[in-house]
Order: sequence, then structure tokens, then C-alpha cells
Amino acid sequence: MKPDTALIHHDYLPPGDFTSPQIAIHKASSVFFPDVQAMRERNWLDKTGYTYGLHGTPTTFTLEERICQLEGARHCVLLPSGLAALAQVNLALLKTGDGIMIPDNAYGPLKALAEGELQQLGISHQYYDPMNPQSLADRIQPNTCLVWLEAPGSVTLEFPDLPALLQICQSRLLLTALDNTWGAGVAFRPFEFLPHSAGGSRGVDVCVHALTKYPSGGGDVLMGSVTTCRDDLARSLKLSHMRLGFGIAGNDAEMVLRSLSSISLRYKTQDETCRTVAAWCLQQAVFAQVLHPAVTSSPGHAHWCELCAGGVAAGSVVHSGGAAAGLLSLRFDPALSQGQIDSFCNALKLFKLGFSWAGPISLAVPYELKKMRQYAPPQLLQGGFVRLAIGLESADDLIADLAQALSVID
Repeated sequence: MKPDTALIHHDYLPPGDFTSPQIAIHKASSVFFPDVQAMRERNWLDKTGYTYGLHGTPTTFTLEERICQLEGARHCVLLPSGLAALAQVNLALLKTGDGIMIPDNAYGPLKALAEGELQQLGISHQYYDPMNPQSLADRIQPNTCLVWLEAPGSVTLEFPDLPALLQICQSRLLLTALDNTWGAGVAFRPFEFLPHSAGGSRGVDVCVHALTKYPSGGGDVLMGSVTTCRDDLARSLKLSHMRLGFGIAGNDAEMVLRSLSSISLRYKTQDETCRTVAAWCLQQAVFAQVLHPAVTSSPGHAHWCELCAGGVAAGSVVHSGGAAAGLLSLRFDPALSQGQIDSFCNALKLFKLGFSWAGPISLAVPYELKKMRQYAPPQLLQGGFVRLAIGLESADDLIADLAQALSVID
């Protein structure tokens, strides 16, 4: 055998009893079979074997199983981003003529997907007010097949009565899909938050998670997941996933696996810092409204208490129990112009201007809510709007940064 061939077909195999805190990174397109029979019989759908890199490796199978553990699911598929995960659910479970319901405060790109590609495929959509369960009940159409849920709402952070919304859907035999990126499998269990006496399933049918956020935690990975406890939905999701050619890189899977073991610690730390920042913001006259589920005056606070804090009411203006992530939104005094609010954002030093959240660096984004909502939520006051995503910096340093930025617009 010539040297170049021998290098490629070298027969050394390292011993197989190596174990360490992190699993190996398996990267492959081709997967080798011992014989033709194995090639014909292997089944990637139930994780009993490997057929092609796109359909799973030991690294991606392990990450899928750990995401299932995190969220209390039985099945998981991984996607290249959180938005891809949202798209996967719609494309796998809907067909031409079907309709979906979307909360008006949902993640913006989901609404754009409904208004773009889904509408072009003949899948209709309706928006509902998630803070009013009757709005959902009234707007369900004869062709409605899937209802999207999100808690709390994107950017404005209102916390809906998830159990009430879910029970309406179950009474109509509608599929439910929850964007659980904020809850992250830490704040509440997406597949078991209804009481046993409620009848039907105790949770949603499908859960979507932007692993870009808390599971990654580094601000350097794009990935999403779709989980379910239902075997029938899992099969539809996996087959659609295969046909659409979705896949993730082994290195990205390894990075999420490495971070996943610390998700609860990071979630708790950012949550605690965020509440400290929220308490300071509540004392500043320039902020007309502080939106955060653990703030007692924030819309839906009671629903958050019930689902994420064991139903225990707060003893102060910022609840100290439960889990509430690291997002905080601020409504400025209506007397301030958008230019002044932009100057505040530009003056921030530790807070960087950027999208996403749950990474180590705190972020700020100004939003124009009038362009984002069909309904004008009566619980939201008028005024300019900025969302803060709390990182892993000291609360005192972040507060000092906000204070110096506010001095620019005094």
C-alpha cells in the first residue's frame, strides 16, 4: 500500500474506554457501515444507529437527549437557529388550507414568517391578544389547527395566563406550540404545567427553544430545538426535518453541551442581577413603566407568580422568588423624544447595542412598538421603549452605566 493510501486507510483505532467531562465531537457527512445488511437496516429515527451525518451523530444525539431532559420531553430535533425551529414546526405540522393563531406580542420573525412564506403556501393566520383568553376563543377559525403561545411576550414581557389559553386550545382539540426560550426549561416545565384535574394533556404539544440563548450562554452559537412528548408529532417533525435537510455542526453541538451543565446557575445569576437593576429603575422618575414579570406592577405578574413562583404573592415591588430570566424593558417618560432615548442608548458603555440575550455581555435595544403590534395593549403606557438584556456583569456596575447614560438626557 502506497504511503498516501496508507495515511487514509490507516487501521489504528484508539481504545474505546475513554471517558471525560465532555463527550467527543463527532463530525461526519459519510457514516461507514460494516456490511450491506446494516446499511439497509439501520434506523436513525429511533437513535438505534447512524446513517448519515445530517441525520445524527453521537454528539447531536447526546445534545438532543439532554434538551429532552431539560424540558421534560421525549423527542427532540435540532435546528440551525431558533427561527428555523419555529419554521420547522409550521412546515412539519401544517398544510395548505390550515390556519394558525399567533399572540400579537410574539417574536417578530414568527409573525413575518406567517405573513410571508406560510401565507404563500396557503396557510392562514390570525393574531390574538394573549392577555385576554377570550380574544383567543373568539378568533379561532374553522380551519385553525395550531395555536402558538409565548410567555412572556416578546420585548414587552407581559405574562399571559398560559393555563387558561392552553385549556381553550385543548377544549377545541387544537395543537399547541410554545416558544419557551425565555423559560428555558428552568422557569417552568412546558409539558406539565396544568393541574392533573384539568383533563387532557398537562402541557403543550410542542416546545420550541432558541438554544442560541441560555443553553449556549456565550453569544457565539446559533441553534434551535423542537421538543415533544408525542410519538406521532415526533415522527412528523423528524421526517420533515430530514426532507428539508436541516442540520447543525458538531462543533456547535459541543459548545452547547459544554454550557448546558451551567444553565441553571447562569439563569439564576442573570435573573437576580436583572431584578436588582429593575428595583433601581423603579426609583427613577424618567421611567414611566418597568416591565419584568417579577415586578408587581408589570402586566401579568400574577400569572407569572402562579406558574413560576409557586403561586406565592410578592412581599415587595420586585418579587424575590421563582424564576424570571434576565430581560427587562423600560418605558420612558412620554415627554422625552426618540432622539433623547437614542442618545441614552448611545451613551451606554457596558451595555452594548445588539440583539439576542442570555450571553455574558449586557445588551440594549430601542424599539418602536407601534410598528410591532396590531393591538394597543391598554396595560402598556405611552413613551419611548428600550429593552435591556442582562449579562454576567456586576449589578452595581450596570446600574452605574444606566445612571451615567441618563445624565446625558437630563
